[in-house]
Order: sequence, then structure tokens, then C-alpha cells
Amino acid sequence: MSRRKVANLLALAVLAYLGRAPMHPYELSKTLRAHGDDRSIKFTHGSVYMVVEQLVKAGLIAEQETSREGQRPERTVYGITPDGRAELQEWLRDLVGTPRHEYPAFGSALSLVSALHPDVVVELLRQRLVLLEEQRAAAAALAEAATPHPLFLVEEVYRQGLLEAEIAFVHRFIEQITDPATGWGPMWAAYHDTQ
Repeated sequence: MSRRKVANLLALAVLAYLGRAPMHPYELSKTLRAHGDDRSIKFTHGSVYMVVEQLVKAGLIAEQETSREGQRPERTVYGITPDGRAELQEWLRDLVGTPRHEYPAFGSALSLVSALHPDVVVELLRQRLVLLEEQRAAAAALAEAATPHPLFLVEEVYRQGLLEAEIAFVHRFIEQITDPATGWGPMWAAYHDTQ
């Protein structure tokens, strides 16, 4: 993977939407929210404007026109450049084709979970299961309601798969902690009881 001129995922989304049609930053922000991209990319209206500036400096998008309606401030419409279109294609190919370790917060917490008493961990994991089930149901409802085609919400189908895998993992982890045959719970509790 080559080093990107602008490397955050919001920039990728901006390139993708400007590849469809020129827009001004506020319209981009509204479009991102309307299409549900805020479920997979963290952003604010301000961060969209900042990314647009970075993409202009990198030559990946360019001003197309500036207009004013009544007393409103000027609005500059941006469009993708040929270099931006090439960057979009290359970047997406890289992300889709190359797996990466992403450092999820839950994985980090699991690496340190022995600092908590196992009874507390089991309680927290059961709480997590309830929330994961709710998230899975919401993702399933979104994917099923997709119009005109589920392809346009494929990220929710992916999210469902991740949630199902995490739910299965959490169930197994609870069993490993609570099943006397594994010895995990008693050994772990004994460690905390001596602290």
C-alpha cells in the first residue's frame, strides 16, 4: 500500500460521493448522513469541511463553482479530479483486497480483562450480549429494508456477521469462565481473592 495524501476514511467517502456528482461540503455531510455512512465513518460537519480542504490541497478534488443564494454565505461546489478518481479506485481496491489488523477496543480490553474479578467479567459480558443482540437486530432490519437492493447496505450485512461472531465468542467466553471443568473461574477468582 502506498502512502495516501489524505488517509482517513472520511476522505475516501468524500471522494466516492464526489465521484457520483459535484457537491458543496454541507451537501456532502447531509448526503453521508442520509445514506447512513455515519454508522461506519465517524464525522461532523466541520470534519467534512476539513477533509474537503485537504483533498483540494492534494489535488484529488477541485472547485467547480461558487454561488450564493440570497443572504446565505457563498457555497463552493467541488468535484473529483482524474487523480482523485484514480486514488479512489486504488484505495478501495487496497481496502477490499488486503486484510488489516484494526485494534478494536474490545480486543484491547480482553487482553487486560484479568485485572477484573471473573464474576464482574461474566456480569459485564452478559450485559454486552444484550446490547450486541440489539445491534444485530437493528443491522438485520436495516439490511432487510434495503431499497432498491441490499447491495447498497452491504456494510450492514457485514456488521451482522461481525456481531454474530462476537456474540458466539462472548457466549463461549462466559462458558469458559463459569464451567468448573475449565478451571478458569476458580483460578482467576483465587488470584483476585489474594490481592
